[in-house]
Amino acid sequence: MRHITIDLAAIRENYVLLKQEFAPAKVMAVVKANAYGHGMLEVAKTLDSAGVDAIGVADFAEAAALRDAGIRSRVMCWLLGEDVDYAKAGELGIELGISTFEQLDRINPGTKIHIKVDTGLGRNGFSPLVWGELFQRISGNADVVGIFSHLANTSSEEDLRQREQFEAAISMASEHGIEFAERHLAATAGAMSYPDFRYDMVRCGIGIYGLNPFEDKEPPLQLRPAMTASAQLINIKRVPAGQGVSYGYRYRTNSERNLGLVPFGYAEGMPRISEGHKVLIAGKLYLVVGRVAMDQFVVDLDQDEIELGTEVVIFGRADASQPTAEQLGQSAGTINYEIVTRIGGRAERVYLNR
Repeated sequence: MRHITIDLAAIRENYVLLKQEFAPAKVMAVVKANAYGHGMLEVAKTLDSAGVDAIGVADFAEAAALRDAGIRSRVMCWLLGEDVDYAKAGELGIELGISTFEQLDRINPGTKIHIKVDTGLGRNGFSPLVWGELFQRISGNADVVGIFSHLANTSSEEDLRQREQFEAAISMASEHGIEFAERHLAATAGAMSYPDFRYDMVRCGIGIYGLNPFEDKEPPLQLRPAMTASAQLINIKRVPAGQGVSYGYRYRTNSERNLGLVPFGYAEGMPRISEGHKVLIAGKLYLVVGRVAMDQFVVDLDQDEIELGTEVVIFGRADASQPTAEQLGQSAGTINYEIVTRIGGRAERVYLNR
């Protein structure tokens, strides 16, 4: 009745395309947050068998789960809470992104670490105010393999300012005798926008899944979306003019017409406030009307009569025939990242090309 279909071949193809585009830089495939809703273990196994350069996650628990699932590729995580088992990280060969002196003090010898510096995002990472102390402390530490930061994607001017800060950190480290094997600043959007931001490695998340990292323009690469969200049409009824639809009557029919019911709601990640989104039914786009409910939404079919059980594509491929995750996000004032990461609920997951 409800399906989330993930095309693993598309993920492999997207990764290869990004590798080719960003060479000679390595490409870390980011599979945090259940691979942006695509299934962390399934995606990681696909990329592991494809010879991925490295795999990135946020939490240590995610990294440990990858090792438990048999992932042998390099794995890095960078959002470290107080419950991180640093000894286990070393045993499992998990590389850690270090952002505080407290974390630095807890590292076991032999564990590879990447130093995160805050170049302007204002979140995790060592502040420029402590870089001198930081580089003095890690000077001569053979376990330090990388330095990294993250862009705010605010404007070109701010991006360039962050790169200058990143270069300043690298230069200061060099003054302390530290040379990093891997410098990484850019994610998908930054790597596409600025070739000189690619350094030794880029971290690609949204691009791996074939989605557009930009809100205001098309990406320069033809990536293939891997996720399709769909459900069945389970009810059609004829209603009079003036019929209110769903909670709050945000929509009323202006003439006698057919309404269709689709069993996919905000429990499955369909945004409750979505307005103006269109879904694909039998080769035609139809408007979602009224408030999206927990379990269902309504489609205005006008005068069309469609067979019950017909597939309703909520979003899928990025072509003229199907609605996209970007469009669903725009209908709710959000971005495709949030749409795919939250999507699922009771929907059955189907993996193609395992």
